[in-house]
Amino acid sequence: MAIQVTRTYVASIRNQQQVKSDLDSLGFAASKLWNIARWTCDRIWSETGTIPEDGPLKAYLKTHERYADLNSQSSQRVIEELAEAFKGWYAKRRNGDDRANPPKYRKHNGDHPRSTVTFKEDGFKHDSKNNRIRLSKGRNLKEHWSDFILCEIEAESPGNETAGIDLGIKNLAAVSYSTGDHELYPGNALKTDERYFAKEIAKCNSSRSNKALWLRRKRSERRSHYLHAVTRHIVEECVERGVGTIAVGNLEGIREDDETGEVRNWGDRGNEGLHRWAFDRFTNLLTYKAKAEGIAVVVVSERDTSKTCSCCGQKRDANRVERGLYVCRGCNAVMNADSNGAENIRCRLDQAEKVTLSPRSSEDRSSGRVARPVVNLFRRGEHDPSCGQGTFAEQASICEP
Repeated sequence: MAIQVTRTYVASIRNQQQVKSDLDSLGFAASKLWNIARWTCDRIWSETGTIPEDGPLKAYLKTHERYADLNSQSSQRVIEELAEAFKGWYAKRRNGDDRANPPKYRKHNGDHPRSTVTFKEDGFKHDSKNNRIRLSKGRNLKEHWSDFILCEIEAESPGNETAGIDLGIKNLAAVSYSTGDHELYPGNALKTDERYFAKEIAKCNSSRSNKALWLRRKRSERRSHYLHAVTRHIVEECVERGVGTIAVGNLEGIREDDETGEVRNWGDRGNEGLHRWAFDRFTNLLTYKAKAEGIAVVVVSERDTSKTCSCCGQKRDANRVERGLYVCRGCNAVMNADSNGAENIRCRLDQAEKVTLSPRSSEDRSSGRVARPVVNLFRRGEHDPSCGQGTFAEQASICEP
């Protein structure tokens, strides 16, 4: 079954002066609709003690005059964004962040900051031959029934290279590029944080004490910063190499044994790490950062990628002799196990009908970059090691047995 790939193109508007006023009116309309939806949530909240989901909220506001200022799909997206903002606030409060505030009104000193307007399938038409996009106006903003905004654009096409990402516990991410490069992102910093904060929280008199809540919030902030740093660094590397599509392994069945289907026992430390590591969070952050650069992210099955040789295709459990070492008995290739898995994930993109893959490198992989990937270490602030901020620094290429 083919993998459906949606690519994002980043473009700039060339006739900005001609369409500036019309685009501004759409941004203003989106802010007004956001505020109306926010006020409606306040009213329902005060009466029922709950915030409505986006579905009922869209149905309720569908007849409101401001709803028709935008294309219906664009209006729906404004309300969906508000619902997502409320969900984000809920999550922070559940994690003990008492400083988290619900989404605010988009209004400041009588002015309305312009909001982002999203156009879905029914709201735009793309003329690729003439580099134009036709954007729909809402019924209230049209001067006549066929009124629209015609934007002349200059699009930057994403590259044709590909990348595969294998997610794990020891190495949070192993990345294989079609250019032949391989990189690892060890999770040492994240695991150190998890152990440190777990011990400090255990010392507190109460799990709901101010100190315990502060420690949980601090742990969440450091974890979030680390995941942002990893995904940002990966996307920057993809842009530099001209990557247009990234394949990420689907960890949906990682807790199940391949043969029996029963829950795997990864050991105490492995289970603890597995349950705490935010793989979904990583994929979500990577996706939106990649999308901003015009790079598509596709989730593919990870089944058997750790057992299969990326050189000859032999599948054998015994080939993975240690956690970090893969030795193929068929072709004698010696590779870093996580890099081998990432290469197999990348190669599964050939199932996608709309993706053209670069051929595998012909170099001897037993002594190539699959065996000795670049290791990117996360370094905390030099003057304040306890600070959650940090960046990645490249370490000399090594083979991790």
